[in-house]
Amino acid sequence: MSITANEILDAKGLACPMPIVRTKKAITNLEPGQVIEVQATDKGSTADIKAWADSTGHQYLGTVEDGEVLKHYLRKASEEDTKEDTKHEAIMDLRVLRNKMDAGESLAIVDVREPAEFAFGHIPGAENIPLGELEERLSEIDQNEELHIICRTGSRSDLAAQKLKANGYKNVKNIVPGMSNW
Repeated sequence: MSITANEILDAKGLACPMPIVRTKKAITNLEPGQVIEVQATDKGSTADIKAWADSTGHQYLGTVEDGEVLKHYLRKASEEDTKEDTKHEAIMDLRVLRNKMDAGESLAIVDVREPAEFAFGHIPGAENIPLGELEERLSEIDQNEELHIICRTGSRSDLAAQKLKANGYKNVKNIVPGMSNW
């Protein structure tokens, strides 16, 4: 398969949220309809970039694996098709979450980082559902609970919280700044 990109962005070696940060910046230089190839090595970047494209109106075309490099292809939408980067409105500071845990509250925590990130450290009792698996695993998440969604920095958890809200979950909190400050 041969895909022609109008611009190639090197995001190899960068971890979340940097591939998305760089993509946001680079896509502004493209004309509507043009394609950008984002080269990344972060395995979680596939779900991150797909979710970001969905939330902004740009078209996620797909990802091609080339050895250790993931080549993500995005088509820039027209101004009428793009949306402002939306943010999930309900956030909770990580310190508030920690205080609730210290007080012995029973909390539903969903960690949307990749399994390798989760393995190296997570909140006790958190359930690991990577962002890329979220839609197919919705049945595992109780819609009646107050959900606390966390990732490394608050970016993936923001996208996950938006996705949960769009699927009918009412009480969803994005935990910021995320596990980087745990």
